[in-house]
Formats: sequence, structure tokens, C-alpha cells
Amino acid sequence: MTESTPTTVSNIGVVMFSVTDQDAALAFYTGKLGFEVRADSAFGENGEMRWLEVAPPGSRTRLALNPPMGGQPGGGMIGVETADVTAEHARLSAVGGVDPSEPMSSPGTPYMFMVQDPDGNTVAVVEVPAG
Repeated sequence: MTESTPTTVSNIGVVMFSVTDQDAALAFYTGKLGFEVRADSAFGENGEMRWLEVAPPGSRTRLALNPPMGGQPGGGMIGVETADVTAEHARLSAVGGVDPSEPMSSPGTPYMFMVQDPDGNTVAVVEVPAG
């Protein structure tokens, strides 16, 4: 067995989803899911690219919404946490334009449900007991 040097990585800071239209993705995550904008800036030689980050209020981890880099958008998955899956499911069901799956739980897994953004990226809403 090979010895390895301990990692210096201490946090997942940014998760990246590829999206077809950054403005449409921004509208979904802020208008439907209730996330806030953490970064929205132009970059590149002529400012032709855009770095866009959103996150649930109070979250350390951010979600970057990027145009596809040589591939198709969608296919990514993240999990977000709530103390009350039932209440969040009811809220998203009432918002319109969001089609959450039915909440579910299996032995060894938390209570959760899934939603998909317009590009097919999946957001798992997972219940974390208060405490």
C-alpha cells in the first residue's frame, strides 16, 4: 500500500452545472428555488464569458451555472439540505413551473425529493434532522 499525503482540501466550495441559457437558469434558481446570486461577472479577454454563481441563503457552497464546454448541458446533480422536506415540497409545488418528485425514503437514505432545472440537472432536496 502506498502512503499518501493528507489533503489540504477542507470544503466543497463550488459545484458546477452546465446550462443552455444562463439567464433562464438564473431565473429558475432565484425565482423558483429561492437561491440568491453570489457572483455575476464578465471575464475573458473581451469580457465575452460570464461567471454566475447562486446559492441558498446562508450556504457556504455555491452553484456555478456555466455554458457547456464542448458538450451538452445537463446531467449534473447536487443535494441541498432542509429541516422539513414536506414543507419545501409543498412550497415548490405551489410555485408553479417546478415539478418535484414525490418525497421518498429508503432504508439507509434520508427523506428527500428531486427537482430538475430546465437543462436536466437534478437538485435533490434532502431532510437533515435539526440538531
